[in-house]
Amino acid sequence: MPYLVHTAHAQFAALWFGTVGWTLVIVTVGLVEWRVWEVSDLSVITSGLAWVGIWRVCFYSHAPILSDNQIMFCQRIGLWESYTPPEIVAAQVLMLVALILGLAGNASVVYGLRNVYFGLNKFKPIRLAFSAGGVLLVLTGASALVPVCWNLRSVVNNQTISFPEEFRMPSAPVNQSIGPGIIVGIFASILLVFSGIIFLSYRAPVVLKPKVRPSRPGECVLGTNVTHQGIDNEAFQC
Repeated sequence: MPYLVHTAHAQFAALWFGTVGWTLVIVTVGLVEWRVWEVSDLSVITSGLAWVGIWRVCFYSHAPILSDNQIMFCQRIGLWESYTPPEIVAAQVLMLVALILGLAGNASVVYGLRNVYFGLNKFKPIRLAFSAGGVLLVLTGASALVPVCWNLRSVVNNQTISFPEEFRMPSAPVNQSIGPGIIVGIFASILLVFSGIIFLSYRAPVVLKPKVRPSRPGECVLGTNVTHQGIDNEAFQC
């Protein structure tokens, strides 16, 4: 097998982009600051700000609603609850799908790079590993980008959520702004899509077969007789 390390420098960099992007997807899933609500009633939400994520709603409060070991009041957002808006339902499902696809995509490209750097296989398995990994990474970026952009649109339109009474949230915010969760999610999606495109663009070098081969005894080449003793030089004989 020919030396291939020099053909995969871009793919090695793309592996780091894909790993960082997938790690940022994990961070995005855990962040509660997707949508920042500004409220006017400070009797419960004393900080004036509440954070709406895809799993929880949280805010700081000095009101007697916190237990002794709490520094923030949080309520979980259920997937099947009637008050859960469709953009949050989509985010809960698609972000988990993105985690699984990103893990599979990074595993596939690591297998391909292993074969490139250690020369353990032929062109076809390497190409298949890079192609599969590239497709999975692009799908990972798309799966994360759709709910992120959907929630961004809800923030821009200042859409409300009818939370139940135990959430202690107002019926509508005074204003909304995007939180770190949306920003990190967009950046992660860009890295993943970019990484996937680099892997899909990989092309193995063309290996040319030799056109000159040793002659076998008794074979005729260009009108000359070839024997085990060599080739007669007709010009010399003339």
